[in-house]
Amino acid sequence: MVGSPDFLTGRGQDQAPEFQELESPEGELHLRFYTPSGAEFALPATGIREVLSPSPDRITPVPNVSPLLLGTLNVRGRVVWVADLGQFLGDAAALNTDRPEISVIAIEDQDIMLGLAVDRILGMEWLDIENVQAATAVPDSVAPFLRGEWILDKEGGQSLRLLDQVSILRSARWAA
Repeated sequence: MVGSPDFLTGRGQDQAPEFQELESPEGELHLRFYTPSGAEFALPATGIREVLSPSPDRITPVPNVSPLLLGTLNVRGRVVWVADLGQFLGDAAALNTDRPEISVIAIEDQDIMLGLAVDRILGMEWLDIENVQAATAVPDSVAPFLRGEWILDKEGGQSLRLLDQVSILRSARWAA
């Protein structure tokens, strides 16, 4: 047919202007969140299985395990350990579990899944991995689990630290 649009060309000349102006996001998708001490961190979206908000009574305490572990959580029939990420990274303050929901980031590598309980989740954001710098003034308890940091405010000294979920999952600290 003469004059019929060819949908396979991908040129998009017949698209509405608001769709033509959209640009592809720069960088990689990351989840930003806070630990109880107020430190801000990010995890790459590729290592996150899902984000959950269970009530504290859904996390079953387990006796005689590391104090870093809050207990286990049933995630669609799979038992997942839930850890206080802030305490794992050396925060003095324990996560406040006396609230209606606890933010849990389920990370996964190969067949290992772990729930990281955090204070507050900010959301997903595209961050340019090219701008990650070596982290400075990092406590020894955090250093093994960092890939680097983005400087958000040079004058205020505010940074966003990028965590490595594989080193967190494989850490010997869980056995302590």
